[in-house]
Amino acid sequence: MQVRMLALYGLDRRPNLVLLLLCALCLSLQGCGRAPDPPAAADADSVAAAAPLLGYERVEWPTEPTGVAGFSVGPWNFIQVSGVAVTPQGNVLVLHRGAHPLKEFRSDGMFVRALNAGEISEGKVGFIPQANWTPDRSRYSAVYGPAGCTSCGAHSVRIDPAGNVWVVDATGHVVYKRDPGGRELMRLGTQGVAGVGANTFNLPTDVAFGADGAIYVTDGYGNARVVKYASDGTYLLEWGTRGQGPGQFGLPHNVVTDKQGRVYVTDRDNQRVQVFDANGTFLSQWRDTGGVSGLGITDDQQIWTGPVLRDLDGKVLGRLPDATGGHAVAIGSSGEVYIAQLSGVAQKFVRR
Repeated sequence: MQVRMLALYGLDRRPNLVLLLLCALCLSLQGCGRAPDPPAAADADSVAAAAPLLGYERVEWPTEPTGVAGFSVGPWNFIQVSGVAVTPQGNVLVLHRGAHPLKEFRSDGMFVRALNAGEISEGKVGFIPQANWTPDRSRYSAVYGPAGCTSCGAHSVRIDPAGNVWVVDATGHVVYKRDPGGRELMRLGTQGVAGVGANTFNLPTDVAFGADGAIYVTDGYGNARVVKYASDGTYLLEWGTRGQGPGQFGLPHNVVTDKQGRVYVTDRDNQRVQVFDANGTFLSQWRDTGGVSGLGITDDQQIWTGPVLRDLDGKVLGRLPDATGGHAVAIGSSGEVYIAQLSGVAQKFVRR
């Protein structure tokens, strides 16, 4: 069939067929002298599966609540665990979409208290049907009122270096900063108002902190940008447009920073992690992560992309046993790993 097709163009001579075969061989070797392309997103599952198992095991956590008769009443009634964070004292905050959305536990799993998370919106983020997707528009929208759910806007919780608690209310379009006692210290965005300005978001997703005190917000479901603020909340700059190119986003979902000031963003819909400098200049991308959501960075500067551990260049170092996905990741001082699962579970993994 190849010779017949070539003959249509008068190219059915043997030397040309040999040349064709040589070119095909060249392409199969990733191009004559050209460096191989980075792994495609479709390779993410195989990359993770091939990663060595790390010396961790999952433990039952948190401790089951006790009823008035003094007996366990079963697991905690978490509704879609969307965030986890570790305080400077080693306690763990669990953010979920239900009553008392922000709860604090000791590292051994004992319940401490419910915290003030603010007026979390009952709006719910939903998918736009694929038939209605367009390259320049978000694939997500929100529904409010009776179709929502209790604290549905609860999307992320982070602890800044001073121990303050930050909660992202996605469908409320706002990010709260509170002291450990629950007193509001700062609010980024305008509650209930969607926008793309210096003080409005459209379904934001996460928040991170630079070593200089800068604040980074991924404004991700409705918009496709990262917004940078000074430590006092003053707007500084932003970057990102919707798309698949370097510096563009499908869904900027989670964000962390390293000690050198680089900013790492999970671009979930494009199935990659993108790396930027502190001013948004694109540096690199990791294309073998799949549609991972959660990011967590360790004190020794390694990054968990969900249950997979990587160095700062994106090289896979290993993975947790019996763990998949994860909407958020947090790391304790002893290296323990907490993963928030939208299935309604907060997982804890400890070193053996």
